[in-house]
Amino acid sequence: MTLQQILESVKAGSMAVADAERILKQESYDDMEYAKLDISRKERTGFAEVIYCSGKSDEHLLKIFERLYREDGEVFGTRASREQYELIRKQFPQTQYDPVSRIIKIEKQDKKRSGKVAVCCAGTADIPVAEEAAQTAEYFGTNVERIYDVGVCGVHRLFSKLDLIQSANCIVAVAGMEGALASVIGGLVSRPIIAVPTSVGYGASFHGLSALLTMINSCANGIAVVNIDNGYGAGYMATQINRIATDQ
Repeated sequence: MTLQQILESVKAGSMAVADAERILKQESYDDMEYAKLDISRKERTGFAEVIYCSGKSDEHLLKIFERLYREDGEVFGTRASREQYELIRKQFPQTQYDPVSRIIKIEKQDKKRSGKVAVCCAGTADIPVAEEAAQTAEYFGTNVERIYDVGVCGVHRLFSKLDLIQSANCIVAVAGMEGALASVIGGLVSRPIIAVPTSVGYGASFHGLSALLTMINSCANGIAVVNIDNGYGAGYMATQINRIATDQ
């Protein structure tokens, strides 16, 4: 039963408060010993639990994937390998996999999307992280505009897409190297920006630390920063902002 169904049953008098309390305690998470799946997360936060696939054993990944799919009819996983995809596809042929973002998912076909988020990245090497952000936002019900390879060394490319960027409810700016893209966009738009530093760059970029520090120290206002290569976190936060903007 969903939380709404339980509450409606209590309101209608068809379920006692004590029974409702017992069900809610039991259904707050599913204890699988090696994993405690937070199956009530969507009811609390509006976002179902997602699988971080990297590092999981085949057995654990397959059982977690199956349980989440059984719960909600769809499931989303990040940082999945092709071998993990082939494993899951044997049991769930409808599974989709994107080798660029390394996202694996089963998604409802009738999903409605609203609002708009613009996902921008500085270079094509940043696309894997940008795609993780874009596909996360899309999975959670957001329309996404992709604006790729608009880094500051050819800033006219960014300016040519400025109208599109300014029309979004939120902008995700993905960049490695020195990470200047978020600051440039921050001076051109009135919408919040989520900056994502990537580990793309030469030695002195320190695997994304240089971009991270640039973004944190930006003099442009309205910029929030997530962890290095954390496209998923950016897509999640962008969806939260988009939902507020569209009154969902």
